[in-house]
Amino acid sequence: MKKEFIFLGPPACGKGTQTSKLAGYFNLPHVDTGSLLRAEIASGSQNGQIAKSFIDKGHLVPVELVGTIIKERLSAPDCQNGYILDGFPRSEEQANMLTKINEEIDGDNPVDFRAIYFDIDERILIDRIIHRQSCPKCGEIYNKKFRPSKVENICDKCQVELKTRADDNEEVAKARFDTYYRQTAPLIEFYENKGVLRKIDANGSIEEVWERLLKAVQE
Repeated sequence: MKKEFIFLGPPACGKGTQTSKLAGYFNLPHVDTGSLLRAEIASGSQNGQIAKSFIDKGHLVPVELVGTIIKERLSAPDCQNGYILDGFPRSEEQANMLTKINEEIDGDNPVDFRAIYFDIDERILIDRIIHRQSCPKCGEIYNKKFRPSKVENICDKCQVELKTRADDNEEVAKARFDTYYRQTAPLIEFYENKGVLRKIDANGSIEEVWERLLKAVQE
């Protein structure tokens, strides 16, 4: 049966790490909406050019255009057995759009669709964000409190100095959570009412969360 997964949860809850692991486990494509949009723009396609025109003006890409790009990606041959969608939907409007996209692609074929919600303490999330560091060369993510590099402020792989994003501070983090709870959190109830929501405790180590995730997608 075709497997379709989406992930819900606040910033820094660990979705990115776990979606990548799950994609490898099921041998499904990990469709990251942000990367997909950037690739579309880089390709110079008509949709990419339109998206770039909005971004260059500092505007959000219209949800209809994002939906068109996502539908093209989910219709690709490597999504025939399913997908793991990251970064979409982020509102009830987008959730309804995804439902329509899936219906058009899947038809009457049976599908195992699940929305996985990462439930985690906000204080832990803020600590993750304000202590986060990344390697400007390879992109490896570290955390000074939870996952420090072997040599302070130096990437284990590249031996270059780690960077901290200017917006990784407590004030910005709280603002991001406010946006999330206002716009995206209602999707929890949306998918719960459809009977496809699976909640997992996202507090703990990567390995602990991974075990809970595997249970949630297989039950």
